[in-house]
Amino acid sequence: MEKDQIQTHIKGLGWCGFGIGSNSAEVDVKDGKILRIRPLHFDKKYTPEEMKPWKLKARGKVFEPTMKSLIPPFSMAYKKRVYSPNRIPYPLKRVDWDPEGERNPQNRGKSKFVRISWDEAAELIAKELKRVQSTYGPCSVLAQADGHGETKTIHGPHGCQTGLLELLGGYTVQARNPDSWEGWYWGAKHVWGQDPVGQGTQTNLWKDVSDNSEILLFWGCDPETTTWGWSGQQASRLCYWFTEIGIKSIYVCPDVNYGAAVHADKWIPVRPNTDAALQLAVAYTWITENTYDKAFIETHTHGFNQFADYVLGKEDGLPKTPSWAAAICGVPSRTIKALAREWAARATTIVHCNGGSYVRAAYSSEPGRLEVCLLAMQGLGKPGRNQLKMIEWGLFNMFDQIPHPRPEILPNVEGAYHGWYFTIPKQFIPKTLVPEAILSDKPITWYGTTIAGFPREDQFVQYKYPADDGGSEIHMIWSDTPCWTTCWSGGNNMIKALRSPKIECVVIQHPWMENDCLFADLILPINTKLEEQDISVDVFSGQFNHIFHEGQCIEPLYESKSDYEAVCEVAKKLGLYAEYTKGKSIEDWIKAGFETSGVAHKISYEEFREKDYYMIPTADGWEEDQAGFSPFYNQPEVNPLQTPTGKIEFYSTGLEEYFPDDKERQPIPKWIPFGESHQESLLHPRAEKYPFLIVSNHPRWRVHANLDDVTWFREIETCKVKGPDGYMYEPVWINPVDAEELGINKGDIVKLFNERGYVLGGAYITERIMPGVVYQDHGARIDMIVPGEGDRSGANNLICPTMTTSKNCAGEVTSGYLVGIAKIDINELKAQYPESFAKKYDPNAGLVVDSWIIGG
Repeated sequence: MEKDQIQTHIKGLGWCGFGIGSNSAEVDVKDGKILRIRPLHFDKKYTPEEMKPWKLKARGKVFEPTMKSLIPPFSMAYKKRVYSPNRIPYPLKRVDWDPEGERNPQNRGKSKFVRISWDEAAELIAKELKRVQSTYGPCSVLAQADGHGETKTIHGPHGCQTGLLELLGGYTVQARNPDSWEGWYWGAKHVWGQDPVGQGTQTNLWKDVSDNSEILLFWGCDPETTTWGWSGQQASRLCYWFTEIGIKSIYVCPDVNYGAAVHADKWIPVRPNTDAALQLAVAYTWITENTYDKAFIETHTHGFNQFADYVLGKEDGLPKTPSWAAAICGVPSRTIKALAREWAARATTIVHCNGGSYVRAAYSSEPGRLEVCLLAMQGLGKPGRNQLKMIEWGLFNMFDQIPHPRPEILPNVEGAYHGWYFTIPKQFIPKTLVPEAILSDKPITWYGTTIAGFPREDQFVQYKYPADDGGSEIHMIWSDTPCWTTCWSGGNNMIKALRSPKIECVVIQHPWMENDCLFADLILPINTKLEEQDISVDVFSGQFNHIFHEGQCIEPLYESKSDYEAVCEVAKKLGLYAEYTKGKSIEDWIKAGFETSGVAHKISYEEFREKDYYMIPTADGWEEDQAGFSPFYNQPEVNPLQTPTGKIEFYSTGLEEYFPDDKERQPIPKWIPFGESHQESLLHPRAEKYPFLIVSNHPRWRVHANLDDVTWFREIETCKVKGPDGYMYEPVWINPVDAEELGINKGDIVKLFNERGYVLGGAYITERIMPGVVYQDHGARIDMIVPGEGDRSGANNLICPTMTTSKNCAGEVTSGYLVGIAKIDINELKAQYPESFAKKYDPNAGLVVDSWIIGG
């Protein structure tokens, strides 16, 4: 390329991972540097007639796709992530880790690192793999190979090492729990089936809602935030469209989230993790006022009478009245009654961005089940009465997960994909149980693989670690997913596990020095997708599906390699390079991805490479696709659900059969304030010491733990609060009533704490959070004051409960738990821990890699 000439490449800048792309964008490059990132214009090389744009016509108005991608700020700002001062520049070894002597696992998270060469790093990893597996067996190596982040295909990023470990004879996989769907997966599946993840059928619901719905109930849903990393800003357009055609939007959530701030006609504040009480009171109102669909209940459901007995108090002597619920959830009884009556009188669809905090709390199986029960009581599948998703349209490459007008093809490029395939080797550990598995002195058991996509029946199968027949304890970890500490439940417990002497070697490969990387023994520097050539698709953005070639925008920074290339270096040392690569070059893999994508019969490979992308037309006849649950509503015998009875089960027959003594997930969904697994309720005596409930959502200015170093975002007051020490703290939203009582002012530094530890934050005083509740986004990069005890950055997952969803549900619990809050003197804390506060820090970008490298 000539000097001063601008070159443009297409990149998918979504963060789902697993080879599932979205947020297609054009990247302009000049003189080897990224100039800007901007939307891809679909009509650059294709005419509208070739794409066959769909049109939704409703109530005298029209909604149709744009001719460009609707990328979010995350995508447009991504060059700041590429050039972050926290990029890992070269391979690193922990200074006091000696594979031939003392390994000092207790110093992980404290010790600094020294520079080594790629050759030495690959040789060390290869030797450790051979030593550990020959000593303890193949399953002694844990592959942490899952997670959201950059969406790559050939280059991973998550799971490239699993292919090599298979060639070595096996491994243990960290089984990713259904973190986006816990309440649906562990709860709703037992009411309406709905594999793979327990959410409702989505077919043609945009049309159904536009034509028939009168109310949209956004329950724990923020379509202006959660969707950005997956489907860009089409959800925002959709919300404006629904308002434009006269549909009322009601938001039920503890905070005026960013969607509610823009779109809500009504905000109903509810205390975190008390939704089940509110739902039961709605059911009580319908039953006592005779405003539910009795004919539907008679023909489409099972066990309603037992459910009604519980709601009316015949089972336990406690009627679930609106007054009863009001004292628990904070919603006035008059509001509960008004909601119930309006819902019964007008066609209502419930809207989710998967569920967020609503389905990620203790006992989240119960609100997940109760929501389905409420939908059933008003005739699930009637026109305008369904469950609508605002994210991941087309999940699992399934047409029935597409609420927008159907495309001709759902493309995928798994023929080139080198990541983890959600398969189960001989031994696995649910992600939520990894700390317990490492720290326990005896075998552990659980039910279900916990992997998203496995059927409901799998939840009745018991598994064990170490596995019988060839299993072993893990003694080495190889991770390309280094955000367990800041993204899963009980992060401080994971820190203890990572420092266990059982773990003899921790290898992490990642572009940035953050989170779990601080606990590694060996670190490999990985490049970003803008430094690689690849192939990808956009299937989540809700306009037109398309497939595209991803050109390499810039040369790899420093000594970085791709995840795939990093594993190739280790494969060379093991003599397995040819087997691992299958003899294919990157160009070969791109062609393989195209040939198996589903579009090869529509366009030749040569034309595809010449144009760089292919737009998939809208399917003919999409208007006639039956919406949502309408087939079940119209003909339940012909279109049964995936439950034992084929009906909606108010009384879950599977739970009755397999877990008859489980008090935390009984056959009938119930309100469970606390129990054997959790005591995270204001009704429990713990609340005297920790009197606030925390809501911790998908972050507004990050995707989980991604993008915390983007300087443009950190200037925004809801992204970071500047402390008196110049440090940029994660905001903690506090209601003015609580702030006055606690003596906290805007900008003060506060501590959120419980018996599991503490994290800091900057006070943001606002009426957008209800009294008695504090709000702090999850995903801030950890900045430990005392590893396993205190954190400066506000990584509140460190102090989440360590127990799973409930006794027999191995899901995560990352919101709706008890905390205390107090104002602190940051200078006193600094004097107490001078080394922790002396790390090199860039207030514009935050933590920097130099603070962890000797001589850096």
